[in-house]
Amino acid sequence: MSAKRVFYFTSSEHYVYRWSRHALELDARFQADDEGLDDFREFVRHQKGALFYVVADLAGEDFHEDQIPYLRGGDRQAVLLRRLAQRYRDTRLATALPLGYVTGERRNERLLLASFTNTQQFTPWLDALMDSDAKLAGVYSVPLIAPALAARLGARGGRAFVITQNRAGLRQCYVDEGRLRFSRLERTGNMPPESLAALVRSETMRLAQYLGGLRALPRDGPPVQVLVVAPPGQRAVFEEALVSDARLTFRALDADEAARAVGVRRAADSLAEQLYLHLVVTKPPKQQFAGSEERRGFRIWQLQRGIALAGTIGLAACALYAGANWLEVMSVRDSTRFQQRQARTAGEEYARITSTFPVTQTTTENLRATVVEFRKIAAASSTPEASLIHLSKVLDQFPQIELDRLGWRVGLPVESGRETPPGGIAALTGAGSRPDSEVLEIAGRVNATQRSDYRGITAQVQQFAAALAAGSPYRILRTQLPFDITSQGTLTGDIGASEANEAPRFTIVLARNLK
Repeated sequence: MSAKRVFYFTSSEHYVYRWSRHALELDARFQADDEGLDDFREFVRHQKGALFYVVADLAGEDFHEDQIPYLRGGDRQAVLLRRLAQRYRDTRLATALPLGYVTGERRNERLLLASFTNTQQFTPWLDALMDSDAKLAGVYSVPLIAPALAARLGARGGRAFVITQNRAGLRQCYVDEGRLRFSRLERTGNMPPESLAALVRSETMRLAQYLGGLRALPRDGPPVQVLVVAPPGQRAVFEEALVSDARLTFRALDADEAARAVGVRRAADSLAEQLYLHLVVTKPPKQQFAGSEERRGFRIWQLQRGIALAGTIGLAACALYAGANWLEVMSVRDSTRFQQRQARTAGEEYARITSTFPVTQTTTENLRATVVEFRKIAAASSTPEASLIHLSKVLDQFPQIELDRLGWRVGLPVESGRETPPGGIAALTGAGSRPDSEVLEIAGRVNATQRSDYRGITAQVQQFAAALAAGSPYRILRTQLPFDITSQGTLTGDIGASEANEAPRFTIVLARNLK
């Protein structure tokens, strides 16, 4: 990573600070003459690859408010360059700060044009940086950093004055809604704290009157907050001298308190410019004075850094992906070893069980195939349990029916009207019959009905047969009533042949196809 240097430029002396461990350390000091310039050239010649931030703290800085039409892109840049060229003779160190928009009949953009009245004092020092291998991050002025300092000190909105005692003198900056509007530098020299506090009050009142005349500061409005950074240990002196009124509200802060608010861990000296120099490294403003040609090396360095960062992110992503794949491979290996142990355990258990089998004249594979076929035959075989359950449910609905005999078989169903051959129900299944149906033969009698009521008896038997076939896979093959009441024959039956107290008998044959 490139070393960072801050070049603090004043009218009398110039200082180079080194950024180390989130703090500034004085690295070199140069006089503002030709000898100092030669020493600076020799210094930057040894700062290969260093990143320089130039911060100017000069009295000759011009600010001018202007307006341009609402434009974007290249058109806006062309108009800005034309306005800067009209305002300043040398535009090498000139910039335009946006101040918002004016709404009305025509929307315009408000700008604050800023530059140095004497840019020649910068030219040889910037040329020395350009001739070396150092990279110029930007040329800033103390007023450009003032809005960031005001926000750190508590003035995040509204209007405020930020007043500090720097090496160059008393710096006064006017900030409106986080934007710089005006700044001036008053040379003070070595003044006692009481005189410096009185000067701060008088100069602040003069600046407020001046800005009121320019209409940059409204005459009728709330009091303007004035943030004054007092030298270390002199806060009480400044609070006694800085009395607030209806126009200005003074707030004095000790230099150490302001340093903590900004984030300065270790100051190179006790003067307030350390606050600005720290902010230019940690939070540089978007606007600065250097052109694109002076910052070309810095842009290339940013591009290289972005590529390196993208490569690092890509490498980290690849490492994470490789790590995830490695964990997955380790998990698969553990699972493989576990499966292998289970397979060995199962094999040992199988060998232990088969060792107890009796000696047979066939192979284990034949035994396994026999067991499989036996299980298939057992699964396809039928039992009388389902038929008997179905019959018992129907019998619950006909309590007057009494069973005498049940016959159940699996085989070829007997055609309707065929009588049972001698030998009983088992003789219906021939040697070559195909067992594709389940046949149930029911023989019983009807009780609780007069023997002479042949119509009632017939109705009871027919209802019982219909209940057996309704809503079930069974179908009626044959129904034999106690007597024949069809029109094709004479009235026959066993009513007259039975005893007077014996109930008429019937026979019903059901069949169900096997799946």
